[in-house]
Amino acid sequence: MQNQTNPSIKCTVNSCTYHKDAHCTLNQIQVGCCQNHVGAPGETECASFQLGDHGTQCGR
Repeated sequence: MQNQTNPSIKCTVNSCTYHKDAHCTLNQIQVGCCQNHVGAPGETECASFQLGDHGTQCGR
């Protein structure tokens, strides 16, 4: 994990190991599908997510 945040990747998932100050510390992320057919944002996921030690709350 990097210590620098990537200002191009905004993130509100506090529980991700790559989350820091409302941004992601990765250089890039992989976006994946949750279903075979995608028609809405909720049917996708950040496939780069890795559970960290920041708790399990989503900081919206």
